[in-house]
Amino acid sequence: MNNLNITDSASLQIQEMMKEEESEQTRLRFGVKGGGCSGLSYAMGFDDEVNEELDITFDANSIPVVMNKQDLDVVVGTTIDFKQNMMGGGFTIDNPNAIANCGCGSSFKTATNAGTPDKDC
Repeated sequence: MNNLNITDSASLQIQEMMKEEESEQTRLRFGVKGGGCSGLSYAMGFDDEVNEELDITFDANSIPVVMNKQDLDVVVGTTIDFKQNMMGGGFTIDNPNAIANCGCGSSFKTATNAGTPDKDC
């Protein structure tokens, strides 16, 4: 199973966004953090630093990716897509490991990791 799947649409959007980054070492950093209504939230951004002890690096559909090794079990097999509609566009994340999602789709929990839900949800 792939660590992370990035659709062609998402790859094109990420490549366009990466052009604005100043470093040629820039990678997509993807992972999870505690929070959200369901306990875990996705984290996605750009990073030009890799911690060899804590991170794993790989390419997904021509995108260089860095991820914390601890997050891998929670997101392995996840697909990132980019959808365009009349209201604009945005990334969607389909995680086969998620057993529960919040209504807005930005937080989740897995069978082995419930995270730390926000009290305000």
